[in-house]
Amino acid sequence: MTRLLVVLVVMLLFSIEVTAQDLNKVFNQYKAAFVLYNLKDKSYNRYNEARCAERFSPFSTFKIPNSLIGLEATVVKNVDTNISWDQKKYPKSSNFSVEWNRDHSMRSAFKYSVVWYYRELAKKIGKKRMINYISNIRYGNQDISGGIDKFWLNSSLQISANEQIEFLTALYNNQLPFSQTTINNLKDIMLMEETADYRIYAKTGTGFLAENNVLGWLVGFVETKGNVYIFATNISDNKIENVRKTRIDLTKQALEELGILPK
Repeated sequence: MTRLLVVLVVMLLFSIEVTAQDLNKVFNQYKAAFVLYNLKDKSYNRYNEARCAERFSPFSTFKIPNSLIGLEATVVKNVDTNISWDQKKYPKSSNFSVEWNRDHSMRSAFKYSVVWYYRELAKKIGKKRMINYISNIRYGNQDISGGIDKFWLNSSLQISANEQIEFLTALYNNQLPFSQTTINNLKDIMLMEETADYRIYAKTGTGFLAENNVLGWLVGFVETKGNVYIFATNISDNKIENVRKTRIDLTKQALEELGILPK
């Protein structure tokens, strides 16, 4: 029995070492954090544990709870309900996607990460309802004092990669105050990639924390034929264009190294 226990311990340590090496191979050139939660086994893989616990602005990953709250509170009828673009309030800018410069539904605003749409949505939700929902879902530090239409944009609301996992896991397990219809609608607009073997549901987030300090997020979950994996990645760089593609590429590489996605 003792010999068997030793063998099992060695196997476990070897597995942990291999996993750490795999994640180091993906992330070691970057200032990054990565958390993966295995829903079936209730187990975690992490890269850079200290940073996984560090809170940052959620930026556009907050579009996930913002969408849920807007739908549940019936501020918008459904994901295809339009909000009109007010060019005087949100003028055209070369700094943002040209896709922002038109009317949007939640579906298209989520896809193109349209900030003005979600600022208007948050104002329609209102401070009182927003506080209640953010508190009930225990999202990050739950601080919306930075202004109803901007508290998630490098302002008062902060969340760690670990807390992103907690929120998304509770969401997936139907442990939050949202109807199944609302959750199904969110999943509909979150779908990023689908193959015969897996579906990736995700949301990006990007913004400046300070001059020459850009944060990029990718959070979501992967559904495979036999399991679900919740993930959260953040990465820092001095240029915004460097994080936009890298956060997706690194996340997919990590999922490949861990055997969740095919190489």
